[in-house]
Amino acid sequence: MKKLIIFALLLTSFCAQAQEELAFPFQGGAPIMDRFFKDSLVVSPDIINKKAAGVAVIKFTADINGNISKLVIYYADDYVLTIPAIEALKKSTKKWIIPNKEKFHDFIIPFSINFNNPASGTTDMQKTAYEFYKSRRPIVARDQIPLNAATLLPTVVVKYDIQ
Repeated sequence: MKKLIIFALLLTSFCAQAQEELAFPFQGGAPIMDRFFKDSLVVSPDIINKKAAGVAVIKFTADINGNISKLVIYYADDYVLTIPAIEALKKSTKKWIIPNKEKFHDFIIPFSINFNNPASGTTDMQKTAYEFYKSRRPIVARDQIPLNAATLLPTVVVKYDIQ
C-alpha cells in the first residue's frame, strides 16, 4: 500500500512538472493569442477585392526574449494571404515564451482567412471568389519539414466582410 501511495505522489509530481513545461508559449495564453492576431491581422483591400480565402502555414523562430526571426512559409493557398499574416507575426515580437529555457524555439502557426457570407449579391460574389480560386498560386514547401523541435500552435481564424 505504501508503494502505491508513493507511486501516486511521484506520478502527480511528474504530471505537474510536465504541465509546467507545456505552458502556452504566448503571454496570456491561447485566448489572448487568438484575440491579439484577430486585432493585429489587417485584411488588405487586395484580399477583399479578390474575395481571397484560404490558409497560410508559417514557421518562425523565437528567441529567449520573445523576438521572432526566420519566417518560413510552409504552405499558402496564395501569396496574398501571407502578407497580413507575416505583418501580424512581426507585431507579436516580445510576446513569445520559450519552453524549457531554450535559446531558440520554432513555432508553426496556421492562419485561416475567409470572408463572411453576404446577405445578398451572391452571384457576383461567387464569380469573383471562383476567379480567385482559379488564378491562385499555392506556395508549397518542397523539402521535408522537421517537426521534432517545433510547436504547432492553434489555427488563427480570421473572417472579413466583403463589400
